[in-house]
Amino acid sequence: MDKSKRARIRELLKEGTPREDVIIEGWVKTRRDSKGGFSFLEINDGSCQKNIQAIVDHSLDAFKENEKKISTGSCLGVRGKLVASQGKGQSVEIQAGELWVYGGADPDTYPLQKKYHSLEFLREIAHLRPRTNTIGAVMRVRNRLAYSIHRFFQERGFVYLHTPIITTSDCEGAGEMFQVTTLDLNQVPKDNGKVDYGEDFFGRKANLTVSGQLEGEIYAMALSLIYTFGPTFRAENSNTSRHLSEFWMVEPEMAFYDLDDDMDLAEQFIQYLFRDVLEECAEDLAFFNDRIDKHLIETLTHVAENRFERVTYTDAIQLLEQSKETFTYSVEWGCNLQAEHERFLAEKQFKKPVILYNYPESIKPFYMKLNDDGKTVRAMDVLLPRLGEIIGGSQREDDLATLERRIQEKGLDPKEYWWYLDLRRFGSAPHSGFGLGFERLVQFVSGVENIRDVIPFPRTPKHAGF
Repeated sequence: MDKSKRARIRELLKEGTPREDVIIEGWVKTRRDSKGGFSFLEINDGSCQKNIQAIVDHSLDAFKENEKKISTGSCLGVRGKLVASQGKGQSVEIQAGELWVYGGADPDTYPLQKKYHSLEFLREIAHLRPRTNTIGAVMRVRNRLAYSIHRFFQERGFVYLHTPIITTSDCEGAGEMFQVTTLDLNQVPKDNGKVDYGEDFFGRKANLTVSGQLEGEIYAMALSLIYTFGPTFRAENSNTSRHLSEFWMVEPEMAFYDLDDDMDLAEQFIQYLFRDVLEECAEDLAFFNDRIDKHLIETLTHVAENRFERVTYTDAIQLLEQSKETFTYSVEWGCNLQAEHERFLAEKQFKKPVILYNYPESIKPFYMKLNDDGKTVRAMDVLLPRLGEIIGGSQREDDLATLERRIQEKGLDPKEYWWYLDLRRFGSAPHSGFGLGFERLVQFVSGVENIRDVIPFPRTPKHAGF
């Protein structure tokens, strides 16, 4: 095979230029036979939403040898002449001169036939669902967003940092963490009736991380601007369409940034990503706009082109209390806002993205900087229409005495955070950061309702297959 003739289908359809000799390889979406002795094969290689049509003469020896293997789901290669298409819907098609089959697919047992398959059903065959139009489009959008995230921070001088997946600290203080152990669970060593973690692999209790923030702060105190982008874990027994047990987080940490700087960066970040995906994933977004949400492109464009509204938590509570909206969860100062409250503010009150800031200290983690009023902290959340919170962040507490007191007030042991406190003892500096749940971003950009359908292999309670 002359590998120099290989081409991706996206490239061929985008250029729309005839070629004398080209090779494409992919999976058969449909096969249609004509009475004139030809088969029309719709082939897709995953590079784009559209298929390319290959016209195969039944007189080809390779076709006669493999006719029964060529069906929906089979994998093959075609070499031939790329010509202007005589049909509608595509600019070019291939007149096959050679054909070879990599792998057949029994049409009687292949699960993905040319019909509608629910996303719930596709989760049961996660090893095959990437071949569907919807999941293929989701993963291309996910890929582009990941690329754009790195580009955004790299263009601004941030250093990409890999923070540990195994940790002995709980950033959120919620305790919903997966434990990592090599102890024999049938014969757990005990000391005075308690598990003796001195016998464990790390010599102490260890967990999968819920966030790379604390470790990120270490490097922000030396490199000024860093970001992490990696897997995080939450052992929350939740089966909602918004929660995963394993998910990816984007977490920048910036020395010398105050809360206003933090909010500015978060707004710039979201708008940068949306502008890029609108330009680079137009075909896939058009598919989502047609099949999932008729207002998707309009919504993304609106977010990308309009300044975000900035409102204090206190003012937001007043607006919610004064509204005539009927909420499932009541609202009062000091409560955690629910998705219904966040969506009301973004969708009905302001009709645009909203950044809430200065939250009550009682409902926020210990590391957020206390305001002068002693009641609120310099926290901020970015709210989007249709979704609610997409980003959560804060200015970090840089005063040693205040941080020690806050750790104790949250019922945590300062000894467990000795190194975090050292950052305030030795060259402390004002700094801020935020976290963005990557799957929620992909969910919003694609319009897909269930977060399990925007990650390649969803991990949820009682489900860790594939």
